[in-house]
Amino acid sequence: MFPGLGGRGMSPKKMKGMLKSMGINIDEIEGVEEVVIRTSDREIVIKNASVAVMEAQGNRSYQISGDVTELPRVSPSDVELVASQTGASPEEARAALMDCGGDLAEAIIKLSSKTS
Repeated sequence: MFPGLGGRGMSPKKMKGMLKSMGINIDEIEGVEEVVIRTSDREIVIKNASVAVMEAQGNRSYQISGDVTELPRVSPSDVELVASQTGASPEEARAALMDCGGDLAEAIIKLSSKTS
């Protein structure tokens, strides 16, 4: 949990006991495969996730580690617009938008140049 405390390693069991005596509980959530954080303009996907829950003074905090990938969020209306402007399928339009970081003009140009 906290490697190298004071220059010496401390066993996780001993650390957990010490934190518990201070009113802090830490538990691992087992079997987590993926964590997704969605914002207004992107998704942060954490695969092979390790999630620890820390409870202190009635508050819960989550610590997440794993393999992180950030993706732009693509709205259905953007997919529809790109597909209608280029004649591409919705799947092709979505893929182009993802490749172009959600940039509509770039996705349209990319798909238009494929059909030319």
